Amino acid sequence: MADHRDARAGSGDDDAWSVGDTAESAGDATSSPSEASGSPDDPPPADPPPADPPPSDRLRAALRRRLGIDVRALAAFRIALAAVLLVDLALRARNLTAFYTDAGVLPRPLLAEAYPLARVSLYALSGEAQVAGLLFLAAAVAAVALAVGYRTRIAAAVSLALLASLQARNPFVLNAGDTLLWQLLGAGLLCPLGARWSVDAVRRRGDAPGTRSPTPDGRFAGPRSALLFAVVLAVYVSNAVVKLRGEAWPAGEAVETVFRLTYLHGPLGGAVPESPELLTAATYGWLALLVASPLLVAAAGRIRAALAGTLIAAHLSMALTLQIGVFAAVSATALLPFLPPFVWDRIESLVAPAVRPSRSAAERLLSSLGGGSVATGRISGLGLGRATRGRVADAVAALLLVSLLAWTVMGLGVVGAPDSVAAVSDPTESDWDMFAPEPPSTDDLVLATATTADGDRIDALYGDPVATDRPPSDARGYPTARWRKHFSLLSAADADRVDATLARLCDRAAGLSGAEAESVTVSSVEVAVGSGDTRVVELGSRECR
Repeated sequence: MADHRDARAGSGDDDAWSVGDTAESAGDATSSPSEASGSPDDPPPADPPPADPPPSDRLRAALRRRLGIDVRALAAFRIALAAVLLVDLALRARNLTAFYTDAGVLPRPLLAEAYPLARVSLYALSGEAQVAGLLFLAAAVAAVALAVGYRTRIAAAVSLALLASLQARNPFVLNAGDTLLWQLLGAGLLCPLGARWSVDAVRRRGDAPGTRSPTPDGRFAGPRSALLFAVVLAVYVSNAVVKLRGEAWPAGEAVETVFRLTYLHGPLGGAVPESPELLTAATYGWLALLVASPLLVAAAGRIRAALAGTLIAAHLSMALTLQIGVFAAVSATALLPFLPPFVWDRIESLVAPAVRPSRSAAERLLSSLGGGSVATGRISGLGLGRATRGRVADAVAALLLVSLLAWTVMGLGVVGAPDSVAAVSDPTESDWDMFAPEPPSTDDLVLATATTADGDRIDALYGDPVATDRPPSDARGYPTARWRKHFSLLSAADADRVDATLARLCDRAAGLSGAEAESVTVSSVEVAVGSGDTRVVELGSRECR
């Protein structure tokens, strides 16, 4: 590939590099003096046909169309990523004390025992709710800065550091969406997320629709764009392979099984029609999308746009029907960079009239604040020029890309993991085996019952009254996806974590019901989807006083 070109429109916080400009060569017509002095009635000489570009240029252009990302797509990706971070913080804040303080289900001594490296988390520096709240607030401020594109690269780096710290504080409540979120943010950190639709872009040169792009053809291409694509494709390809190894997905039975699991029901989960034909079609349809996912890179133009759009719609429908946290929103966000330029041309033409006044107001505000320009030459204190930063970022992205591909291949069992790798982490324990190779066959519910001094019984998770002798049929799902993940990884053998959970449920029951709890008992209830057989396992009980 050709060397990176230093686009003059680059921002101070974001590089705007483009690998391999598309060749535009044509044979210019020339005429001899005798031809120039010919009769004025003679027809002008015909221009020779344009010369075909060499094969190397055609290959470069083809790769660029498939591995390049429209900078407006990166801008939309940045905004959506920031929105997901804010939603994630808001959802987690509902249980801030329960999951991220010493008064919750995982005090710091238990965290250090289970995950020694997690002690480096900023959230592990204190066990107080006030400190966790301040870190939540800092993360929200960084996410807002990322959304508007103010000091974009710094905002992305701070967001990534705080997200990693938050996830490390309680690994027992994480799911695949959390893993994908930090990977997307990390890969995006290497890309010019603030090149368009951002405060940085307005400060830099003005960013009205139709203004010059920071790359020759509006695409950002190279190892960094390839890494962002690979992060997404690794999820779909891995999940497709594992699903095809099972029986329920090829047989068309998986989606019906999933929707019979009441503990996974989202806002509209119970409203899904109980039509075997419809659910079978949904199974095969989703499996076909997973198998076709490599076309997100192998194809271009309308085929890529149609596939990415269909996947986005499918993920958003999951948000309405399944209790899976932010996974659906993260997955939809991950697909935005795949949308080709003509999609963003259309979007810009539709929103330009509404955006133009806001842009003008932003320019006036920045001008009044003395922020009309952004330094572009070097990173303060490091002495690194933009070209050097681009080469360093490409080298880092190339190394991460090779590592990701190797990890994915080992995770699928195509090649064995070296002993040195397996000793640290097992690649086969992937986060991308969602409902694969088989979906769960038991409805996993919980009985969390608190008893008050008056002898009343209340649900310790929901706070409402329950039967005095609570039967297994009264078992319920979970308030949030993170509570579900917590209980799914909790067993009676883990006495310390069970006791911490019971202590927290004592406080939760009192807070929800307004009556002080004297004791609490928690049991896991498993109901077989097909037969209805029920199995009850008591996790533990304790006095609250």
